[in-house]
Amino acid sequence: MSRGQYPATRMRRNRMKAFARRMVAENRLSVDDLIWPMFVIEGTNLSEDVASMPGVSRLSIDRLVDQAIEANELGIPAIAIFPSIESSLKDEVGSLARDGENLVCRAVRAIKAAVPDIGVICDVALDPFTSHGHDGLYQDGEIPNDETVAILCEQAVHQANAGCDIIAPSDMMDGRVGAIREALDAAGHQKVQIMAYAAKYASGFYGPFRDAVKAGSGLGGDGKATYQMDPSNSDEAMHEIALDLAEGADMVIVKPGMPYLDILARAKTEFGVPCVAYQVSGEFSMIAAADANGWMDGDRAMMESLLGFKRAGADAILTYFAPKAARILAK
Repeated sequence: MSRGQYPATRMRRNRMKAFARRMVAENRLSVDDLIWPMFVIEGTNLSEDVASMPGVSRLSIDRLVDQAIEANELGIPAIAIFPSIESSLKDEVGSLARDGENLVCRAVRAIKAAVPDIGVICDVALDPFTSHGHDGLYQDGEIPNDETVAILCEQAVHQANAGCDIIAPSDMMDGRVGAIREALDAAGHQKVQIMAYAAKYASGFYGPFRDAVKAGSGLGGDGKATYQMDPSNSDEAMHEIALDLAEGADMVIVKPGMPYLDILARAKTEFGVPCVAYQVSGEFSMIAAADANGWMDGDRAMMESLLGFKRAGADAILTYFAPKAARILAK
């Protein structure tokens, strides 16, 4: 069917007025699409600025609860909790991850007591808890897969016991989604969801996050390339996603976000499942820093980037811009 030609067809007619642009918009961003990642530290009434992430802070549990209340008031449906663990509490095997009274578990309980209806997402990986900063055990220069998965299962169950709604394995070990699903079910947590970091790339965009959690900045050698994905690969990501779904993942994450919109679009098209984009720390900091220096309109760039995730197929977006975007969307 012919789509017509100029002058009979004038594409600008639908763009001339604001009401028309609103009527024909193909994608829309709403507060329901947002997930707010937060950083928690030990102590009371503490707030530490993250130097590489303008406007983002590490918060003690009491201050984190206040931020969770703010998220709820803004209509943000879920938050994600990431711990910054004191170096004295870390060891080679990430022992604290297996403690049901660790910082994450206490934070989850406090948030659920104050804001029971907000969704709480917990990252499952060992990097915040290990002295070497890897997502798993580190033995003879390698990351042993199955031994790591066994610990991740314990970590996930402790988080679910604390009240976590969604377990998010970010470690990229083989078979961990199925093992965690079995462990959760065996512990009576059949209703706890799994949001799998199914396509998590070994990326240079994670630097500010590693600053925020004080972990993984000095890995050296191959870094995390033996378990996180090669940025050059796309078909492999589809294989990873298929495996995680077969093992029981309820939704999948593509991380980072903007450099991997093609992966997000393929995932949504090929699998038709809930897909989540993670606008990672480096993406956030680039926009925030450019805004702070007056190099571009930060709010406009922020909203454009978030809409780009929706256009590519994201059902939800993990973004440090969540509170600012929510306020703009409410206007």
